[in-house]
Amino acid sequence: MHRLVRILLVTAIAVSSAVLQGAVAQSAKPAGATKDDWAYYGHDAGGTRYSPLTQINRENVAKLKVAWIFHTGDISDGSGRPKRSGLETTPILVDGTLYLTTPFNRVFAVNPETGKQLWVYDPMIELAGNYGDGLINRGVATWLDPSRAKGNCCRRRIFEATLDARLIALDAATGDPCMDFGNRGQISLRDVARYIPAQYHMTSPPTVIDDLVVVGSAIDDNSRVDMPSGVVRAFDARTGALRWKWEPLPPNDPDSAAPRASATKVWRTGAGNAWSVMVVDPERDLIFVPTGSASPDYYGGMRVGDDKWANSVVALRAKTGELAWGFQLVHHDLWDYDTASPPLLTTLQHDGKSVPVVIQANKTGFLYVLNRDTGVPVFPVEERAVPQTDVPGEVTSPTQPFPLAPPALAPQKLSADDSWGITPDDRNYCRERIKTLRNDGLFTPPSVQGSLSEPGNVGGMNWSGYAFDPQNSLLLVNTNNLPVLMGVVAADKYWDAADKSTDIEYTQQYGAPYGMFRTSLLGKAFHLPCAPPPWGTLTAVDMTQGAIRWQVPLGSFAPSKPIVPAGATSLGGPIVTAGGLVFIAGTMIDPAIRAFDVETGKEIWKFDLPTSGAATPVTYQLRPGGKQFLVIAAGGHAKVTEEKQTDQIVAFTLP
Repeated sequence: MHRLVRILLVTAIAVSSAVLQGAVAQSAKPAGATKDDWAYYGHDAGGTRYSPLTQINRENVAKLKVAWIFHTGDISDGSGRPKRSGLETTPILVDGTLYLTTPFNRVFAVNPETGKQLWVYDPMIELAGNYGDGLINRGVATWLDPSRAKGNCCRRRIFEATLDARLIALDAATGDPCMDFGNRGQISLRDVARYIPAQYHMTSPPTVIDDLVVVGSAIDDNSRVDMPSGVVRAFDARTGALRWKWEPLPPNDPDSAAPRASATKVWRTGAGNAWSVMVVDPERDLIFVPTGSASPDYYGGMRVGDDKWANSVVALRAKTGELAWGFQLVHHDLWDYDTASPPLLTTLQHDGKSVPVVIQANKTGFLYVLNRDTGVPVFPVEERAVPQTDVPGEVTSPTQPFPLAPPALAPQKLSADDSWGITPDDRNYCRERIKTLRNDGLFTPPSVQGSLSEPGNVGGMNWSGYAFDPQNSLLLVNTNNLPVLMGVVAADKYWDAADKSTDIEYTQQYGAPYGMFRTSLLGKAFHLPCAPPPWGTLTAVDMTQGAIRWQVPLGSFAPSKPIVPAGATSLGGPIVTAGGLVFIAGTMIDPAIRAFDVETGKEIWKFDLPTSGAATPVTYQLRPGGKQFLVIAAGGHAKVTEEKQTDQIVAFTLP
């Protein structure tokens, strides 16, 4: 996914504690509470990103001032061997301490009211690794050992999964490794089938449930057929011992045919990995896992069938790792339509009943609402016929699952006549280019001549995720609208095509009869997307009715140029508070963090950060009578080279 950001977005822009169920958040603390931590990546175990704090509200948010700035010191500009870095960390706050990570996987403990460093731990990762996502990390997880007395070493632990595939346990009080965990505080995560250094890595925080710490993995896209296994593993939080593992795809054995393979084909693939954030429901003993695409992304002739459980959300039994249920959002993915957004757990009123649900978005722009106990859709989903492939050897799924509600949150088709350009020449260029492509709407499969993918593989909805406001039953979602030209090229013609290309990304997909190519669909002169604006939105979805309440453009690709329409691509998600506010940054090139009125979508505060805040903010209040803080990592996106890079964690509060 991130490689496309380099081409699709950078080119375009060159122009210019614990609660668990989302209802969970409703009953955990009353609105107006005067103390609230941020103990998980998504605030609570169910990932609602809802804070009950009200000190900062609609009436006074415009008065927010910078309280402190913390510098991590970790930046790589990508000019040498290390990849370019981005700052995507979402801090957590527990026991009065803020914990955050850097692009180099260093872990910091920081005083949450002053920004003063308390300790730092450096795992000394291999910075020169060829990590497909660049140098990024989204945060840590924490666990409290109830068997240890207060004040004992490693009673509270901080867990980090690193780019070079290690799981590390630290004493939350000192930052020292927990020596009774694994090998002197760490375990290797490299013991997976078909492991490839750097191409197999970790970017998202682990997940903790009971006495288990659970990890997925990030695996590079499109490199080859037999990529590493996307196995999900649970380890004992005290000892680091492996407790269970779950494979999203059948074992990849090239020497024997898998059950769905024909007599003449060997079933081969990898990945299907959980690279995004997982959430948990301790009461139900369930872990909810979003999975990505099977390898390689754009040719599936060697992985026949639906490829379950890739491109899915699955519920695993926490004690055993057994599959409780699964729901596949995309069958036999050929578009890099990962289940990138974290699941969100809440309780909705539906047909007069309170229904515990999992809300799961997809890069397609679709939003699925599933019963948390069974995985059965709460709002109906129907299988509809979709366009079929003309690539020899490929077998597309005849249908895909279309939710009947809520409606798609991003455009899913783009005709030549609807093409857009900031000048007549750019519009004509876009129109003529689209005319050359196969363009049958959503799920148009890759083709040799080139196909239109709308939305492209950046989304729709990506890892930014969403926040749930239980007071208004609103889901707040940032979405992208960026069309992509993509297709396949025969292996014997691959190098000729790749060598001649100057603006199209080619990847070999080693072991497959086809390589892939893709690029953004942009105007020729000004390089803005060929789709009509806005190219990024913030949407409020009424989750009781399954309808859009409001939708507004989010940010701008050229904030200083009013001639460029509003709405920019974003990677970095929203949070919502009982003060009636939605906070979000993440817009590419546009460095602002913003506050919106949750009921109307009106922008009521904006502050220009030193660079784009490519992360999800947090908010907290340590004590009754203390100040509420808003914190965002502002370091820029790893793949957007036109953005300034910084190493800043910025905190706001009221005067």
